[in-house]
Amino acid sequence: MTIKHSFTLAAVAAALLAGCAESNDPAPVAIDSTEGMWQPHQLPELADELHRLGLELDPAGMTKLTDFPMNAVISLGGCSASFVSPKGLVVTNHHCAYGSISYNSTEDRDLLANGFLAGDLSEELPAAPGSRVYVTVAMDEVTDRVNSRLSDDMDGAARFKAIEDSQKALVAECEKEPGHRCEVYSYYGGLDYYLVKQLEIRDVRLVHAPASSIGKFGGDIDNWMWPRHTGDYAFYRAYVGKDGKPADYSQDNVPYKPKHYLPVAAKGPEEGDFVMVAGYPGRTNRYRTAQEVESNFDWYYPTMQRVLEEWSQTIAAATAGNKDAELKYASLVAGLNNYAKNFTGMMEGYGRSDLLARKRKLEEDLQSWVEADGQRREKYQSTIDDLDALVAEQQSTRERDLVLNYMDRSAMLGAARKLYRLAVESEKPDAEREPGYQKRDLTRFTEGMRRIERSFHPAVDRQIWLYFLQRYLALPEEQRIASFDDFLEIDGEDADLDAVLDKMYANTRLGEADERLAWIGKAPADFADSDDPFIQLAVTVYEDMLALEQREKSMEGRFAQLRPQYMALLIDYYRQQGKPVYPDANSSLRVTYGLVKGYTPPTGTVTAAADGNDGADSFVPFTTLRGVEAKYTGEDPFDAPEALLSAIDKRDFGRYYDERLDSVPVNFLSTVDITGGNSGSSTLNGRGELVGLVFDGTYDSINADWDFTDSTRAIHVDVGYMLWVMEHVDGAGHLVREMGL
Repeated sequence: MTIKHSFTLAAVAAALLAGCAESNDPAPVAIDSTEGMWQPHQLPELADELHRLGLELDPAGMTKLTDFPMNAVISLGGCSASFVSPKGLVVTNHHCAYGSISYNSTEDRDLLANGFLAGDLSEELPAAPGSRVYVTVAMDEVTDRVNSRLSDDMDGAARFKAIEDSQKALVAECEKEPGHRCEVYSYYGGLDYYLVKQLEIRDVRLVHAPASSIGKFGGDIDNWMWPRHTGDYAFYRAYVGKDGKPADYSQDNVPYKPKHYLPVAAKGPEEGDFVMVAGYPGRTNRYRTAQEVESNFDWYYPTMQRVLEEWSQTIAAATAGNKDAELKYASLVAGLNNYAKNFTGMMEGYGRSDLLARKRKLEEDLQSWVEADGQRREKYQSTIDDLDALVAEQQSTRERDLVLNYMDRSAMLGAARKLYRLAVESEKPDAEREPGYQKRDLTRFTEGMRRIERSFHPAVDRQIWLYFLQRYLALPEEQRIASFDDFLEIDGEDADLDAVLDKMYANTRLGEADERLAWIGKAPADFADSDDPFIQLAVTVYEDMLALEQREKSMEGRFAQLRPQYMALLIDYYRQQGKPVYPDANSSLRVTYGLVKGYTPPTGTVTAAADGNDGADSFVPFTTLRGVEAKYTGEDPFDAPEALLSAIDKRDFGRYYDERLDSVPVNFLSTVDITGGNSGSSTLNGRGELVGLVFDGTYDSINADWDFTDSTRAIHVDVGYMLWVMEHVDGAGHLVREMGL
């Protein structure tokens, strides 16, 4: 049966923080950790703790997504950002704007290397196609509406479809108001559902980005490391039509006037200060089972770490000596290297931790707790057994599933498959189409097809695909796709892939944007009649790939029944112990909080005496301009603009000088709980003023997707460094003044 919990998370938190009404409930425990990615509506229940740490705002006011400060916090669809002026100025991370900086770069005008600054509105550049600013305007619980379509006797496929149909209906109703994008998010594995409504601003422009030698100082070497000295910030501006409503790019558009924007502090925090981060964290897995933890760390991460490194090396070899191709793939390479290092750190951190042992101990305790009570045993035992069995079933095809996920990593095959799928789905009523291919998705789909132009080079694409095809060939023959093998003339493990690929790339026109766009709106029969080899392959493998997709959906439907039941068990168990419960991150708006604080790395962590290191075994929470000087080599990734080095040499610190540090602060550490997607999130002080931007975590925090420990630390750009560079190095004083300073 579908389990609907009989208590709200607000009630749980209230019981934890204010005491429980029933005499047999456990006494509340003090929160001695800043763990948790909280939904805004949960904040009032944390009020005592937040005020004790230093929050001056009223948590009740922070629940209102149309009021300050939540209304100023926005999403870029993968990164977070914030409005910082009444004229739609947006601040985010340099690496979040990297794609737009790269998109506007050419061999003759390398904005990545030299940075970019618009002197006025007329000089601002269109961001990469598909760039968006999403402003959350409403969030409503819709759990009952989703569950109303579910029944106890549904199989996995039927359950998946029922949930999907509910979500599509809710979204369609929500998006009747033009200019908005809506999505249904699940919380606690599907125990709760919320409908989130966002204003979708489509005209986004690049305003300012420092040179990569500032915005990416330290590069992949310093990524996930501390001490850190990176000016990871950039600015966009949101534009709308003259009527104030979202509109496509036009020279007649005007800057968006946000209802609220964040005041920018001229000075960052001090050690021990309260800070909070508001943003859109991607995904965490804090409530996964021991079986899932073990599989991810012992198999998935090691496998993907190798794939990502080899993928990056393939691109490096294919772009060698070709500056244009190198620029086109710069953003992808940066992402691959980031994830490769992330996965390496995941494995190392896991090896030093007792995460798996704690998970197993939790499950032993859960089992004992369930068995100790007949009602609990009847309610939860089948959930534990069925979830373990389903996880084992999912893992039985993990190698094949990973390889097939990357089988069409060729941009050409990927485009062909999407175009053909659009043609097939377009013959259905809109409500019955696959998400991503509905009318609401057509603009985004078209922009995606157009965007390929700036990140595609045929020779590089060919080598990337060849690499993944070779991994595909290593699969047992029974796990491969017969139609795919036949088309590529693969017989067993033998294939002359070089000859086949040469022929395919020589005879396709999908590398041209006009050709890709011309296929939008055509019928399936037109695709069947095409002589383009990638179109032919997309048509050939469609049914086989659809069957695999349906199998995956069926399994997701079965998880959609068991995950909520398992979370209800965990919440029930933790509640009895007086422990707070927060939902895993799922790309929706969250607030986290903590203190500016250094740390002592766990045993086994390599440290180096440098700015930010208080000796061999502990880190202080701030780095300064001294560290930039110390790391400078004159070569990437430790190069720096001459203007910056000159200002440091002259001690031209201006109002950003920090007497405690005898310099300008560059980056700082805090105990806030973050993950991917939080990049670009505003770091606020207790008054709601912007004092920095989150951009990374320490190497000891990489496992934060799965675990939160006393060593977990987030890394922030100090607002003082950002403003100092803008004012004393890049000549962006007009933007500093626009932000009210």
